[in-house]
Amino acid sequence: MKIAIDGPAGAGKSTLARRLAEKLNYIYIDTGAMYRALTWEALRKEININNATIMAELARTTDIHFMINSSQRVICNGIDITEQIRTPEVTLAVSQVAAHREVRELMVSKQQQMAQAVSVVMDGRDIGECVMPDADYKFYITASIKERTRRRAAELKANGYEASEQNISKEIQDRDYNDTHRTTGALKVLKDSIIIDTSNLTIDEALNTLLEIIER
Repeated sequence: MKIAIDGPAGAGKSTLARRLAEKLNYIYIDTGAMYRALTWEALRKEININNATIMAELARTTDIHFMINSSQRVICNGIDITEQIRTPEVTLAVSQVAAHREVRELMVSKQQQMAQAVSVVMDGRDIGECVMPDADYKFYITASIKERTRRRAAELKANGYEASEQNISKEIQDRDYNDTHRTTGALKVLKDSIIIDTSNLTIDEALNTLLEIIER
């Protein structure tokens, strides 16, 4: 079975996708982490992330994969960068990297190869439309700007970063605009999307909602 989970930043889709995969004993693939890893590598090498040609070449030559220990780890060119890809610097730049057409085509190809697993849960922005159009379930996870801002602020604080909710809200809205208006792999609600609003749901409540739909 293939389960696609799309949605905007901060809606809880990655946490839900990971928990759902654990519950069903499926393979979990966090495609957003792949774009974050490429962004981290570009920033580390001081590459101009707005240069589509250079970024496409970087995507071709960078080895990004996942390793499962007690949790899923993100490996980039042999380096475990699981924590580094969640910094504010990477978060601010990742939408620009993901907007390049050739970068997305290369990443989607890699993700489709990963999706050949017998049972998989994959989350991102364009999973239901581009990566797994044949998915058995296509969930669209969303939440209000206010709630997504609150969650992001709490996440940053837990990781030792300080930021005003006003700035976080603007960053989220800017990212939403970029994600929904890019020419390739834009975030959108599909005709066969199952929309889940997590604004007033705990993770357990949202997870149970997904499980009930799948079991039904």
